[in-house]
Amino acid sequence: MNATRSIATAAAVAALLWHGAAGATDIPLPPEQAALHVLNRLGYGPRPGDIERVTQMGVQRYIDSQLHPESIPMPAALAARLDALETARQPAGRTLAQFLAVREMARDEGEEGKARRRALVVNIAEQTAEARLARAVDSPRQLEEVMVDFWFNHFNVFEGKGLDRALVASYERDAIRPYALGSFRDLLGATAHHPAMLFYLDNWLSTADGFVPRRANAKVKTAGLNENYARELMELHTLGVDGGYTQRDVRELARMLTGWTFNPRALALRNEGFVFDARRHDRGDKQWLGRTVHGGGQDEGEYALDVLAMHPATAHHISYELAQYFVQDAPPPALVDRLARSYLDSKGDIRTVLATLFASPEFMAPEAQGAKFKTPYQFVVSAARAGSAPLAEVKPVLGALNRLGMPLYGCQTPDGYKNTEVAWLNPDALSRRIGIATAMGRTLDAGALQATLGGAVSPRTRDAVAASPEPLRAAMLLGGPDFMQR
Repeated sequence: MNATRSIATAAAVAALLWHGAAGATDIPLPPEQAALHVLNRLGYGPRPGDIERVTQMGVQRYIDSQLHPESIPMPAALAARLDALETARQPAGRTLAQFLAVREMARDEGEEGKARRRALVVNIAEQTAEARLARAVDSPRQLEEVMVDFWFNHFNVFEGKGLDRALVASYERDAIRPYALGSFRDLLGATAHHPAMLFYLDNWLSTADGFVPRRANAKVKTAGLNENYARELMELHTLGVDGGYTQRDVRELARMLTGWTFNPRALALRNEGFVFDARRHDRGDKQWLGRTVHGGGQDEGEYALDVLAMHPATAHHISYELAQYFVQDAPPPALVDRLARSYLDSKGDIRTVLATLFASPEFMAPEAQGAKFKTPYQFVVSAARAGSAPLAEVKPVLGALNRLGMPLYGCQTPDGYKNTEVAWLNPDALSRRIGIATAMGRTLDAGALQATLGGAVSPRTRDAVAASPEPLRAAMLLGGPDFMQR
């Protein structure tokens, strides 16, 4: 059977399954289904034997271990693979120095220089992606990987923008990963200070109105007052679009953050990242969120982060996003309110808020089971885990994500990728997923795959798979509605 006919046949059978897909039942979750539920929500789905393992250890014990990833040993093979990714491990300054060097070559040495630049950019991108994907597929610290992806998306930067090609690996490694289950204020501060964010939202160029470099011919990058970061800091990162601030608050916050910058040359030469340049700072008093902020220095911006991190609107905004990700696209308001209280009571401790969420009746409710439609990233990673196929090459995975409309680190806008069904479920997207499922399924044993997925495979799907040609059965499991839900 040729590839085109395989995809067409798989698509036809999958369409029948989607048309008759059953909704959630009112029956309480049996132990195996509860195990599958937490594997799909706290991580990227089961690997062979995972459902049995979590059932035996108990769902609560599994949740507790995932909330404390430092207690879970990292597999030696994965640790060795990550250690071998030198470009992904090295300091941001070194990567940026290499990037700037080949960029000059591309300008001065014609086609040879351009080829070197392309090769370096590809190497940076592939090693950064391999570090992320290898962990997502193979790490037993699944919740940690889910939260790294969640927070990167929340504090999104676009890899394709200029210097950020060289800075994304450090941004995820140094500003996101260490704080993914810690203090939101620490996470907020780490992203605010990182050169990748300063560059992406242009705050590195922002100065007080009327700022003039000391020397007329000085090569100082400036843009006057730039409001991009201040706006997204309130709208996306903290208070939310309905957080009660005004356009004046955006401008006043931008004034408070003037002078928050970095020098690409100093970063490349000495690995010096964030700096506060007092010469660029607007020293005047500000009226922000109903407060008078007297002119000072860097402490104005730090004060703003303190206020934003513990604002009730931020607690609600973050709680809504977490509930939407882990429970339902339209999360129950009562759950969001409880999470917001947990956030404020714990002073923004992410681990505590997640523990409250996972202990909630809404999280384990039957109607929450399978209520989330997988994003392309979740689909591809969960397929790799379920098939237990070694992640030998990242290029095919990156190609699949590109075809599905969710290139890794490729969201151009600061709001990041959506995680709702309406964003990803449409006929064209399903057709593309089925094509990828068909390609992946060619190398998988359908019987072993079905055993790995356990109760996730409905009787309807089992019957359809059994009636399909042997070469298509694994593709039917990966391309049907049961597997697309989590």
